[in-house]
Amino acid sequence: MPARHTYPELLNANAYLRKASESFFFQCTTRTVQESKLFPVNPYIALSYYNAWYRWPELLRKIDAAMPAEEIGDRARQVGSYVNTITMGLIPQFYLGGRQFLMDMGLLRATDAIDDVLDVLDFGRRVNLSLHRSHAHITPSDAGQRAQIHTARQTAHFEEGAIGVTPGDKLHTAFGRFMATASAYGFLSHCECRLSFNNHGPYKTRGGHEMLVRDMLDLAECDYPWMDGIAAPIEHNNLTVTVVMKDTHFNIVDDWGSFEATPSYDAANLVAVGVYTSDHLSDGYIPLHMDNASELADYLDEVRERMTEATSGMWKMMAGWNRTQMIEAGLLVYSGVTKDLAHFAGVYEQSDWFDIDDKARRFYPLMNDEYGGGAIAELVGLLSLTTQQNSEHHMEKFTGARGEMWTPIPYSLLTDDEWTSTVGPIGPGGTALPAKTALYTTTRGKLTQEENNRLAREFRPTGWDQRHYDDDTWVKSHPHDPRGRALDPAPVAAAPTGA
Repeated sequence: MPARHTYPELLNANAYLRKASESFFFQCTTRTVQESKLFPVNPYIALSYYNAWYRWPELLRKIDAAMPAEEIGDRARQVGSYVNTITMGLIPQFYLGGRQFLMDMGLLRATDAIDDVLDVLDFGRRVNLSLHRSHAHITPSDAGQRAQIHTARQTAHFEEGAIGVTPGDKLHTAFGRFMATASAYGFLSHCECRLSFNNHGPYKTRGGHEMLVRDMLDLAECDYPWMDGIAAPIEHNNLTVTVVMKDTHFNIVDDWGSFEATPSYDAANLVAVGVYTSDHLSDGYIPLHMDNASELADYLDEVRERMTEATSGMWKMMAGWNRTQMIEAGLLVYSGVTKDLAHFAGVYEQSDWFDIDDKARRFYPLMNDEYGGGAIAELVGLLSLTTQQNSEHHMEKFTGARGEMWTPIPYSLLTDDEWTSTVGPIGPGGTALPAKTALYTTTRGKLTQEENNRLAREFRPTGWDQRHYDDDTWVKSHPHDPRGRALDPAPVAAAPTGA
């Protein structure tokens, strides 16, 4: 019996799948080293793919039913959150990684779970189209490694609010120290991976300068249970930093939210900075202690000291974890890259995102360091798995070799080929990690899960009804229309210091 899908659906899905394959291959082979002296990184990455395969289809359908993917993308463009370039770009990658591993083990056919595969790819495509609406691409690699998420209106607002610095002054010094500490803190809290940081831009500013927008995420007591207590002194869960640089061109701002600059990033070229917080409950970006340079410098010094203390506490805690706990924490960071979608939609459940499916846990015995490292290397670097090989005539985009990372969906399921619909509902799961007990840190204060979800469902950002006018092409043709002015961000003013 033919599958309940159309030829155009499969054409779109396979085109997006191949785009994702090529993007991930470029990033994995040119931009990263996957290793750690503390965490078994490659084993937890591999296991996260299995967990995504078994859990994401049902979770993304639940989210989509509450708030469509494209609406979440519209909301996420206006704030700094875990719905961003890197996390949304990873939707096809992590999910299809689980599919490819299982196919290569002979446990799955390319026509299995076809409804799941098409639903996940469709969700990923829609949320990325919306998130990247301002530059009319679906990934930064489509735009020549550039990610201009914001409209001119928001960019101008950030530029006008940025506070000037000169090398060696109080704010310049405080900012440099803060960024170094925050980088180390976020890297450790996310189990020694880069997912706590996202960059987008560059954006041109006055005088020929360029601005980069840098998001630091899940810094306080948040979804990660291991942050409970240790991160309690951190006031804001997300921080967005704007940096205006002279004599610097950000020639790469890529699909992983990382950047390269020509010449190399040099703090001596820093012209101005801004610091904001935001999340799924905020009406845009909230400026923090930006009345003057001295106040902002003092605030950054205070946050740096708190992060230093929290980092020490995390090291002590994680040093007491066993191997299973280390694997599970990293696995949950990776398979949880889509968790903030549920926060926007108001349907977040801790067990949805921080229980590991028993079907994924059965692969634990395989995942020693040697197997985990080899599996990831073959899957995303060497493209040497048997199921990744095409005919001897095939030439991969970057290498000209036979391998492609993700196997396409066969069109034969539109006729009489055998196929299955889904992996089924989410099954039992668990974790060896301690349960979450603290409240969730948000821009509305510390909230229970139920309060957080209720406020998300009730929230309607200012200008939401006018969001289709938040478009540079329309604004250029209607410079004085009140519908456009109604979307202007609020004037920069210091935010309250309390939660």
